[in-house]
Parts: sequence; C-alpha cells; structure tokens
Amino acid sequence: MPKVKKDNGQNSGIQAVRFSIGFKLVTIITILVLFSLGIITFLVSMMVSQDVRLTAEDNNFTVNQRSAAAAETAINGIHSNALVLLDILNTTGSDLTIKTAEFFFARNQNVAALAVLPPPSASLTPSLSSAKLTTELFLFNTGFFLSREIESSLAESFIKDKQEEAGRAAAGAAILLNATPHFGASVMALFFPWENRAALVLFSPEELSENLGTGTNMSFLLNSNGDILVHPDYELVRAGANVSNQTFVSNMWKNPSLRAQILYTSEEGVRFFGAFTKLNIAGAAVITVIEYNKVFEGIVATTFRNGYLTAAVLFLSILFIWFFSKRISGPLRLLADAALKIEGGTFEVNLKSKTHDEIGLLTSSFKRMSAALGIFGRFTNREIAVRAMRGEIKPGGLPKHATIFFSDIRGFTEKSENFTKHFGEDASNKIVYWLNEYLTRMVECVEQTGGVVDKFIGDAVMAHWGTAYSAGSPEADAMNCLKASLMMRKALEEMNKNRLEDDPANPPIHIGCGINTGIVTAGQIGSEIRMEYTVIGDPVNLASRTEALNKPLGTDILITEDTWKLVGSELITEEMPPVRVKGKAKPIRMFAVIDLKDAEGSVDSRGPKTLAELRKRLGIKAPNMSKVDTGKEEKKYKIGGN
Repeated sequence: MPKVKKDNGQNSGIQAVRFSIGFKLVTIITILVLFSLGIITFLVSMMVSQDVRLTAEDNNFTVNQRSAAAAETAINGIHSNALVLLDILNTTGSDLTIKTAEFFFARNQNVAALAVLPPPSASLTPSLSSAKLTTELFLFNTGFFLSREIESSLAESFIKDKQEEAGRAAAGAAILLNATPHFGASVMALFFPWENRAALVLFSPEELSENLGTGTNMSFLLNSNGDILVHPDYELVRAGANVSNQTFVSNMWKNPSLRAQILYTSEEGVRFFGAFTKLNIAGAAVITVIEYNKVFEGIVATTFRNGYLTAAVLFLSILFIWFFSKRISGPLRLLADAALKIEGGTFEVNLKSKTHDEIGLLTSSFKRMSAALGIFGRFTNREIAVRAMRGEIKPGGLPKHATIFFSDIRGFTEKSENFTKHFGEDASNKIVYWLNEYLTRMVECVEQTGGVVDKFIGDAVMAHWGTAYSAGSPEADAMNCLKASLMMRKALEEMNKNRLEDDPANPPIHIGCGINTGIVTAGQIGSEIRMEYTVIGDPVNLASRTEALNKPLGTDILITEDTWKLVGSELITEEMPPVRVKGKAKPIRMFAVIDLKDAEGSVDSRGPKTLAELRKRLGIKAPNMSKVDTGKEEKKYKIGGN
C-alpha cells in the first residue's frame, strides 16, 4: 500500500516554546545585576586606578631619586677617599706609603686596590709591589682578596687589559666598569684622572647593592656604555650584561633631562613604569622600574572580590527568581502545551486550575474554550480545519487529479419508517444512534487510507482521495479509495453478523459505493460566514450517479472506466453493461469490484472470485438485466447501447 502523505497535525508548523518565562526573568535579573554591579566596579576601579597610578609613579620616581643619591654618594665617597690617600702619599713620600695604605684599607675595607698608572709618555718606574707592573703606584687590600678567595694577580691582569680606559681617564674622563666577570666576585672599577695620570680604584659594590635594594621597585646602576654595574639579579652582573640596545636605555641617553619617568613596554612585551637619574660622576645612571601589572595587583584583587560578590548575589537572585517563576511558568507551560495540541487538531484538553490569580482565571477560560472547540470539531472536518488554520489550505480552488467516493444505505427510507412505527417519539434518537455507529466505522475506513470525508448527506457519505493530501500519485490515491471501500464491506459484514432483518431497533445495513477518478476543482467553497473544503466538477457528478447504479445492477461497489484503468490490474472485477449518461457522447463503462488480487496478482482463495459469489455472500439478489430500468431513479442513464 502506498504511503499516504498525511499530516496528523502534531508536528507540522508547531514549535515548542524556545524561552520560558523563568528563563526570561533569570536573564533580566542577570543583566540588571551584572550591569549595575559591573558599572559600579568599573567606575570604582577606574577612579582608584588613576589614584594608584599617580601614587605608583610618584613612589617610583622617589625611590629612583633616593637610590641615585645613595649611589652617587657612595661612589663619590670612594673617589674622594682615594684622592685623599693619593694626595697624602704624594706629599709625604714613599717612606709612609705602606703604613698609610694599611690605615686606608682598615678604614675602607670595601676597597680592593688602588693604582696610579703613568702618563703615556712617561718612563716606567718600578711600583711598590712588583717591578713587572706598568704602574707608578699599586696598593692592594690583602684582607679583601683573602676573604673573597680572589687571586691578587687578577688585579694585575685587569690593569693590563684596561689600558684604553686608563688612557681616557688620564685625559680627564671618569669611567665606571663592571669587574665582576674578570674577578669572579662582586668587584667594580673606577678610573679617574689624577695629576695628569690615570688612577684606578677597585672596590666592592655591596654597599651600592644595599642602597639600591630589591622589592616591588627594582633599581639598578648602569655605566655610560650600558653595562650593568649593580643589579638585584646578580647573575646579570656576573655575566657582564649590557642593555644599551634596549629601547628604554637608548631613549634615556638621548633624553636631555637628568631625570624623568615614562611608561614603556619591554622587548618581552611587559609594561613597566621606568624612572632614571643620570649621576654626576662617570656618566653613570640609576634606573628604577616597577611592573605595570604589579601596580594594579590590589585593584585586580579587589575587582575579583567584587566579581565573587556579584556571582554570589547573582546566584541567590537566580535561585529566588527561578523558584518564583515556577509558580508562573508551570501553569503557562500547561496552557502552551494545550494550545499546541489544539493547533494540532486535538481540541479536547484536560486542564485544572491550581491558582486563584489571573493565570487560574485564564486556565478556566481556556478549559471552557477547549470544550467548545471539541464540540465544534464534530461538526466539521477536523483535519481540513487544522490544515486551513495553519495556512496549508488557501482560499480559492486548485485542480486536483482525485478519486471521488459516494456511498448510500440501501432501503434507508423504509428502515426509518420502521423505526418510527415501532418507537414513536423515541424513533429519532434510535435512528441517530444506529446511524452514528455505522458512520463511525465508515469514517475510520476513509481516514485510515488517507481520504477526506467531505460531507454526510443524510445516510450518504461523500469522500475523496488525492485532494487535501495525496499518497503520491493518482494510482495510489485510487487504490487507497478502493481499499477503503473493501474495508467498509468487511466492517459491515462484522456489524451485521448478529443483526436480524426484521429487528426494528438494529437492522442490518447494506450499502452501495460509487467511485470515479478525474480532474476536479478542490478548495474552500461557501460564504464569509460558513465555508467547507469540497470538490466540484463532472467527475464528482459521475461518481454520485455511479453510486445510484448499484441498486439496479445488483452490486455494492461500482467503479468507472477511468478508475479501472488506474487500478484494474490489482482488482478482481466484472464489467457491467455500459451506461449512457446525458451529455456524454459515448457510453460509460462500469466495473463491479469483487476483491483485491494477492501480492502475486492471482485471486485470493479466501475471498469471492466472481460477482455471483459476492452477491451470495452479501445477500444481494441478481437482477434480470433485461428488465432493469435505471431511469426509474434518474432518467440520465440507459443500459447498453439501445
């Protein structure tokens, strides 16, 4: 059996609720809480951030100035003490050199050595310590070298390696150098001019390191070449790191100001507040930096705490709104589900009002409306009404290749009179009950095969296939109509099993079915007040006239030639005498339907094989075809060609 493209109305065109009231309330509260607390947090953070930034910049600049002052004081102190010692030695002569040096080193334990190099044009004279050194004077602190486990010979080699710097110092320049890589210990060198000569003092920068210190603000000392002299990270000093190529350092030397502060980004992409102060000795500078993110760590932490508070408030608000919304969304969800069922064609829905507010009133009204729609659905074709409601059936007509069906109860007038004769005033109720039982079974047969019950005309039924929905082809629609007719025959046989011909309350029912196929006009026909979905056209009229021929021809299902051409190969039929119809040039061929063929196309042994067997089974008397007068009911027919 071809599959009928029939929509039961439960899914097509119906969408479930995407966002419940509870979800919307939670969303609104979430937006309000996040917006309000977010704005407050943003404004507070912005204002506090400005204050914190100003404070951090001032503090960084202050630390830099303080560190620069301490570094300059320490270096100047070493320089001054070295000058004093040299002046004393120059005045007193060599007799007091050893004692004076011992006194000097005892008071300046951070000094490692002091040397005076001869001018470039002077003849070399032996020093106090070694005849091999190209120095006029070379004094060293034995305790300094021993305590740090440094070979004194390293001082001699350092002087030999720095002859260029010594020449510059003799010319009047003061030079600071990082000697730590050479000595393997924390040592700094200061070349300075003295009496047209170059003097050198080697000393420990430990005091400078303590003054520069470490912490949130990091300060370090550079010479004019960009060599790191003092840094909290000792490994940089030990490795002789040079930072002259860094953007901040190069910009510092280009800056004419002696001190300044800027916000910059390092080569690694880290932002810093950087302050610098250029020293008045040896062209050195002290730089103090603080990482930008560390400045705002407190604000970030506060922002996170505000975020946690916001989350807590939001969570409690959502819980409250969610439980509150359940009292609203629950009943509304039931109403929405009921509305979807009604839209799908299920008009009778069971609703109970659980509240006494506006929603309870709406539920009660909806329940009454549902009951009214249920009653309304019995007076119209529910499937057609639902499809029209969803816009699937538009006003106006469309051509359809349809199969039309008419059926009528044989002897209905006589049976109705028999009801009246036996039951009097109660006859109408008895007739309606008896007729409704019959029509219920007939309608089931139509709907199960994808047909549309067009209307009831008294005891007659009009239906069609291939109009509102189709099985896919005219052949499939016609076959569904034939199957429905055979199902009706079987249903009547079951209903009539226990009925007696003379039973006035429940007499047996015999029907005649007329079927025709052709192009009809299908659409909503009627007035603005009332309309119905129906079909009109010559094929409809011929189907009705075909149904009327069952009685004189002694058949229960008659089909026209147009229907037989579509499905005759799948049926057991017997051709009846042709019928002339008024307005038709040629006689219409008619076929009595005996039964369906089985899957292999042969006759089913369990069913009737001939019209004679069928008549015997249904209790239909075979007519004398020579005496049949179809014009008795309608003068539009004539049997045969006469």
